Amino acid sequence: MKIPLSKPFLGQEEFNEVKKVLNSGWLTHGPKNEEFETAFAKYIGVDYAISLNSCASALFAAVKSLGLTGEVILPSFTFVASANAIVAAGAKPVFAEVEWQSGNIDPEDVKRKITSRTEALMPVHFAGQACRMDEIMKIAKKHKLSVIEDSAEAIGAKYRGTKTGLFGVGCFSFFPTKNITTGEGGMVTTNDKKLWQKIKALAGHGISKTTSQRLRVKKPWYRAAAMVGYNFRMSNILAAIGVEQMKKLEKMNNLRRAHAAYLNEGLKNISSIEIPTPTKNCFHVYQMYTIKLKKGNRDALVRKLKERGIEASVHFDPPVHLQPFYMKNFGCRKGDLPITERLSQSIITLPMFPQLAKKELGYIISAIKEVV
Repeated sequence: MKIPLSKPFLGQEEFNEVKKVLNSGWLTHGPKNEEFETAFAKYIGVDYAISLNSCASALFAAVKSLGLTGEVILPSFTFVASANAIVAAGAKPVFAEVEWQSGNIDPEDVKRKITSRTEALMPVHFAGQACRMDEIMKIAKKHKLSVIEDSAEAIGAKYRGTKTGLFGVGCFSFFPTKNITTGEGGMVTTNDKKLWQKIKALAGHGISKTTSQRLRVKKPWYRAAAMVGYNFRMSNILAAIGVEQMKKLEKMNNLRRAHAAYLNEGLKNISSIEIPTPTKNCFHVYQMYTIKLKKGNRDALVRKLKERGIEASVHFDPPVHLQPFYMKNFGCRKGDLPITERLSQSIITLPMFPQLAKKELGYIISAIKEVV
């Protein structure tokens, strides 16, 4: 049996809408973007959403538009794009420890890492579970810090009933492994109109109105840049996929949660592994399903699962602070973040996507029991 790590949940609806866009001739940023942004903003519960070409662009645009040049505290247990966006935008990453159970940033270590140079916090919601945002927001308010939520892995996740992306500036990913996909793509969410306008301009060469918006005014050819900008725009083609994916999001998240419950039940009595346990007050949407190996050789276990056709992986090894660029340029060293380092050496990502069948889930459980 072959079971991929992830598989996008696409139907005829997406193909039909893409075909309509192709036939329309409007392939760049256009009407479908506005439709996608409206649907996404409504789902999260914010006033504004901006569709972009990736979550990395969303993170960069958020840091840049907030004018951050000092320190931004984030976890090292994340994909390198989180830290890269901070550095590329002209600020400095400061890595905080994570909690063993959730893999999310530890608010207590955040407090220890704050200095007079700290300007923002970037909590990363790991694998579909929200960080403890009440504590994060309390810290931010006390120290007058901006909050950028890296919600790449947490579309639909909630903390105390509030969706991620509503606490601070939300940054989302639509990569094929995520809870919805557009192939490549990202979104920024905010309730701040001025920030929304700034990010829109930054993403479109510094021009405040998009091409489709300019067609509604008397001089559509008038394109005046208010700032130095970039081309971070999502195409009308990809936005059409996003519109259809939004209609399926709740169904897909419910399926992920059901699969996770099935795996938990099947794996709970294996003494050498630790199954994912949702943090109190969190609604987990399982963008990834991760287990931790308590004893034994993690890498060997991943290889043995692959030999059995199960595309297991690791997220994240090495953590960002132990990657060459960050060790060389920011003085990071092994031993700086012991929980993060231990977690990166013990975690295993198992297949997780809506279409998983009970037969496949059972095969994963049996294979793990056999190889551990």
